[in-house]
Amino acid sequence: MPPEGPLEDEETAMPPDARFVKRLVVVLTSVMIAGLVLIVGLLVARLTQAPAPLTFPDTLDLPADITPEAVTLARDWVLVLAEGEILLFDRATGALSHRIALP
Repeated sequence: MPPEGPLEDEETAMPPDARFVKRLVVVLTSVMIAGLVLIVGLLVARLTQAPAPLTFPDTLDLPADITPEAVTLARDWVLVLAEGEILLFDRATGALSHRIALP
């Protein structure tokens, strides 16, 4: 038979330190769930955006003896890898800025 008299509920039966830890765990779990939802939402929003288009300059003033092997586009310049050297072109004008010899 259950004991008669006032039943102690779970909250008053725990010592104060245990109640504090219980509340702390609930708060931290809630913050972690909210943070995870926020991160997933930001990833979805960011990944569904179309990337900025990369436009190639209309003309590049390649030297006559150069055969390009690879081209890399960056925000301000275009890099052309040729045999034995790297050519850096200004992206806005297409003019040759630097010519770097490879060892």
